[in-house]
Amino acid sequence: MLQFQYIFLLGALVLVPFLCIMYFYARAKKKKAIKAIGDPQLVAQLMKQYNTKSFLQKFLLATVAMAALAIALANLRKPSGAENVSRAGIDVMIALDVSKSMLAQDVSPSRLERAKQMLSRLIDKLGNNRIGIVIFAGKAYLQMPITGDLPAAKMYLGSADTESVPTQGTVIGDALKMCNASFNSKEKKYKAVVLISDGEDHDEAADEIAKQMANDGVVIYTVGIGSAAGSPLIDPATGDMKTDAQGNTVISKLNENALRSIAQNGNGGYMLYNNTEGVASTIASQLATMDQRAVKDDSLTNYQSFYQWFLGLALVLLLIELFISEMKTMKQRKLKPAVAALAMLLSFSATAQSEKETIKQGNEAYGRKDYPAAANEYNKVVQKNPDNVTAQYNLGNALYKSEKKEEAIGAYDKSINKLTRPVEKSNAYYNKGVVLQNDNKIPECIDAYKNALKLDPNNEDARQNLQKALKQQKEQKKDEKDKKDDNKDQQKNKDQEQKPKPQPSKMNKKDAEEKLKALLQKEKNLQDKLHKVNSNAPNKPEKDW
Repeated sequence: MLQFQYIFLLGALVLVPFLCIMYFYARAKKKKAIKAIGDPQLVAQLMKQYNTKSFLQKFLLATVAMAALAIALANLRKPSGAENVSRAGIDVMIALDVSKSMLAQDVSPSRLERAKQMLSRLIDKLGNNRIGIVIFAGKAYLQMPITGDLPAAKMYLGSADTESVPTQGTVIGDALKMCNASFNSKEKKYKAVVLISDGEDHDEAADEIAKQMANDGVVIYTVGIGSAAGSPLIDPATGDMKTDAQGNTVISKLNENALRSIAQNGNGGYMLYNNTEGVASTIASQLATMDQRAVKDDSLTNYQSFYQWFLGLALVLLLIELFISEMKTMKQRKLKPAVAALAMLLSFSATAQSEKETIKQGNEAYGRKDYPAAANEYNKVVQKNPDNVTAQYNLGNALYKSEKKEEAIGAYDKSINKLTRPVEKSNAYYNKGVVLQNDNKIPECIDAYKNALKLDPNNEDARQNLQKALKQQKEQKKDEKDKKDDNKDQQKNKDQEQKPKPQPSKMNKKDAEEKLKALLQKEKNLQDKLHKVNSNAPNKPEKDW
């Protein structure tokens, strides 16, 4: 299974997000510098030799190289099998008391912490010896079997605490038995036990077990930690002083006699802990005087490392990054044109600065509501550089405020043709629409507002003005229709007035009487004729069945 030997060195990977931040910062700074020179489009045209992609490529290569270098330093590796190593040494079992009495603070910060520190220093001094660890309280447990892996021994030692053994007490005899069982029973020497405890609640069986182990060739060294006066115990659960069944404060005292007796029966020696380095050095020296034998240790594992691959990758990427230029490749003969382009860029920079100053003066005049003066300043820039859309746009605003509507519309049209950003172009269309609407050119202003909304659907001013213009157009059409109907009625009345009237009769009274008499006679003749016809008709029957 793959693993990192120095995993903490992977912390160097935090440089990757830092490089990302630096990249975006540098990119923003470049854009700001270009913008300060003048029109970005013109600057980009003058800087054709600059390769914008190469900057990103260099960043990616450097970032990946940094990550590969961090992995190389952490040394990615995998086990490739165990190696049998012959060494001269002895087998040492460490028996560590982890009972709660070891939490007493008569040795600062506590007996247990000081014991672990001393044993850690002892392990550093044991060299080619093999080590095993037993922890005990009310019961003994094998924490680590005998091995030559000293770093692993220190790791197991560091994890030992009072919670490692659930049963409380101090059964040194069981711990000695566990240590003895871990040795090779066929050997009668090359074996030692280092026991560190406060000796409290000593069980008498420990002396007999020590004698038996001595007969088996085991040498026992004991280290007493604590003080004869003792120290009260702090209950970890409550933080209060621990009391016994009668309510008395529990005082834990060092039992030197018990530990000294065990050491004597085990053919070893006893030491009182008073200094970490001193005790560790003394025990290491005494262990070094024991007979040693060649030990075959198959617990040392060989690893296959892959750091060289990542290191090589990092170097290759950095070399590639070094040879990537941010300028496009140019032949030597193109050097003079490049210098000319640079001179042109500098000249343009000076011109751009002059234009910005003039526009600034125009803005100041506009702010004072001196619109003709503002229009004059903007016009100066436009005359020199018709492509300056800022001046063209502002000129339209100033002309509109100066009541020069037609000229304002022309300025807006020119800025619309030059602008590239949709939002800015939408604003220009909107301003044009306002001028047209105030000039009562409703269809034209409606088109302008529609174009503004096409470019920027979020332009609420254009949307509201478009609604007003459409309403205004509707009212205009209604007014035109009403006016047309009125004109039609007036024409009809006029036609009726012009129709010829009948001329009054020019007959005299005598002629009128004769004409009337003739009409009466004609009517009488007609009545007589009708009566004659009716008299010749058959009578109508009374019944019709």
